[in-house]
Parts: sequence; structure tokens; C-alpha cells
Amino acid sequence: MFTVISPEHFKTIPWKNGQGETIELAINDGGTLADFIWRLSMANVVEDGFFSDFSGYQRNLVLIAGKGINLQHDDNKIDTLHHLLDVANFDGGCRTIGNLLDGEITDFNVITDKEKCSVVVETFKEQQTLEVNPADLCFIYSLSGAFQLTSYQNQQIIKAKHLLKLSAAKAGDVTITGQKLIVVYLTLNT
Repeated sequence: MFTVISPEHFKTIPWKNGQGETIELAINDGGTLADFIWRLSMANVVEDGFFSDFSGYQRNLVLIAGKGINLQHDDNKIDTLHHLLDVANFDGGCRTIGNLLDGEITDFNVITDKEKCSVVVETFKEQQTLEVNPADLCFIYSLSGAFQLTSYQNQQIIKAKHLLKLSAAKAGDVTITGQKLIVVYLTLNT
């Protein structure tokens, strides 16, 4: 089963640290900013600063616009996102500061509760067809250009900047054809 979430259904909410706003694309049923299992969002980062504390959560951050950002975690590890669709994976409880490389950026965030959910985030720059891997939930987002969903039941074109949500994806059931894609696989821990 699949659902297409269009941009008019995305919600704009304040950052947890109050220093900006995020566009929430999807969150688990009943989830709130203070208590959720998984959450997908986008944010514009317009100045250097500290990231919100999400202790107990895992963060995956994808560069989707701009010339890049350095993420320094706990005054130690640095993730550098220079290119479109570069991904950083880090502990949400780290003291993380973002330093812009050359002007503002936009990022795509996947934040998951470490105890309740595991996540895999993949990005694909070039046009290709890929089989969707097995997962409890799979989300696909295209930065530019429509992409095609093909299943044994039908084919459907999904517009760019719309979020596709697949429930209980099984290997070989669904293929996706497109470019500049972010694919998120969520497996709920039981």
C-alpha cells in the first residue's frame, strides 16, 4: 500500500531549540516533537549555529540545496556535506554545531528513536531503476523531476517534491525509476 503526501500537507513548525523553522513532511501516528518514533523534515539553515538536542535519537541529514555545511559533533568528529545528496549520520544527543561553507543550505532530516526504530537512508543522483528493499515503511522523495512507482498492480508517476510512503514493502514488490532521490527505509523494533 502506498500514499503520496503532497507539499500542501507538510507542516511548518519551530525548531526544538527555537532558532528556526522546519517543514515536517511526515511523523509516526501520534508523534509530537517531544515524543516520536520517526520523523522526516526539511529545514533551511541560514547561519552557523547549534543543532537541537535529540538525545536518544539517531539523525540522518542530507544536503538538498546550497554549497555545503560542516557538522562538528562533540568538539570532535566532523561531517562535511559538500555535494547535493551527501549524507551525515550522527547521534542526536551530540553537541552538534553547523558551519555553513558558502551561504545558506537546505537539509532533509530523518530522525529516529534508537530503541524503537532502525533506519537506512540512501541517495541516488543519476537516473536509475531500483528495487525497493524490504522494510516496515519506505519513503521516497525526489528533489527534481517526477519519478515512477511500478508494482505488480500498477504504475504511477509521483511529482517532484512530493513524499511517497510505502507500507510493508517486500523485496521485488516495487521498483522506482527516477533521479535525485532520497530513499528512507524504516524497520520498527518489536
